[in-house]
Amino acid sequence: MTPEAALPWASPAVAPPTVLQSRAEAEVYVASVCFKHGPPKLLGAELEWVVQHSGNPHRPLQARHLADALGVHVPHSLVPDSPQIPLLHGSTVTVEPGGQLEISSPPCASLTELIATVEGDTAALTDLLDPAGLVLTGSGSDPHRPSRRLVDIPRYAAMETAFDRIGPMGRAMMCSTAAVQVCLDAGTPGEVALRWAALHDLGPVLLAAFANSPWLGGRRTGWASSRMHAWFALDPARTRPSRVPWDPTARWDPAADWARRALDTPVLCQRRTWGAWDVPNGVTFADWLSGALPGRPSSADLDYHLTTLFPPVRPQGYLEVRYLDTQPVGQWLVPVAVIAALLSDPAVTAAARDACAPTVGWWLPAAQHGLRDATLAAAAVAVFELACHALPALDAPAEVQLLVEEITEHRVRRGRCPADDLASAMAGSTGLNGGHPL
Repeated sequence: MTPEAALPWASPAVAPPTVLQSRAEAEVYVASVCFKHGPPKLLGAELEWVVQHSGNPHRPLQARHLADALGVHVPHSLVPDSPQIPLLHGSTVTVEPGGQLEISSPPCASLTELIATVEGDTAALTDLLDPAGLVLTGSGSDPHRPSRRLVDIPRYAAMETAFDRIGPMGRAMMCSTAAVQVCLDAGTPGEVALRWAALHDLGPVLLAAFANSPWLGGRRTGWASSRMHAWFALDPARTRPSRVPWDPTARWDPAADWARRALDTPVLCQRRTWGAWDVPNGVTFADWLSGALPGRPSSADLDYHLTTLFPPVRPQGYLEVRYLDTQPVGQWLVPVAVIAALLSDPAVTAAARDACAPTVGWWLPAAQHGLRDATLAAAAVAVFELACHALPALDAPAEVQLLVEEITEHRVRRGRCPADDLASAMAGSTGLNGGHPL
């Protein structure tokens, strides 16, 4: 959600912005920057957490308290003149609208390197928060507090205004949810269509298997992933999954499809040096090119517009998987390892797609039911087994392979997701009145 959180993926010198003259020129630009072709080598992760006061999860956060705890690592959204120094292993820290914290790893050459990087920087972040009495929680939503925006910057104010026109889910998503995001190379020209399609086809099954947000704002919502329910409801033009064919062929170009979608999506905000960034409702980027907003848009304006599109899988040069809830403490690496394994070899990827064929497009049932749905549960068992068999070829650490195998055996095979365990724990604790350790 924060533009500065994007991974520095193979970042060459940035060309100066150019004024866009036509829709055709803009579409070519989007296709070229959003899908970078090359052998799939790099892996990254972005981890978000709901932050609570230790021992008092109902207590509201304060921006100054959070900024003081982060020190020299605090992002510009809270302290404009901060040095914003990365954490020890290179991850950058950002703050989401409601005070959720996010670390974005640098791109890594292996799963082992990524795990070491993120574990090290998570420990460093925890050490910063501990003296301030703040803790990172293992849930994809804030189960206790109402949605309240903490970060006061024009981007978030404009988002809040735009989403409020549609309903309450925008504030819930912005201020009360947290995710694990997995980032992978798009692949060679011959691979990118399959990889793009596979990440979508796997989506409902993996969403269900890792759903972990059954409570939101003091109530049980009836959704295994209240976070993804909020995403799908807040602005469908901006957040719906992309359409992919079952049989990607040379005639189907996901980059061209994405470019058309980007230009047909309403502009969320227009950056200005003063005043609010609000824009009239429903003005698309293509409309802006035709004069619907003041000034002619540049490639920099289009780059910024692309950061306001939030589908479950988003191309940013690399492919960003966005449909995974924050996991229980210590388990963030499981969805990362599973996705890395399933995308590690075209044959494994094809087999995983076949396993998920009965559930393609089941985004809402997955978010609501998790693995309580028998069809989703059967597909999850199949893809987790594929991941377990593929992990050794990635030289994944033995303890990671063991953890994935244990979760496959003790959770996935039983048709359970983290939301089931969290809901049971909340129901059996003083959670809403005394403080539940997440």
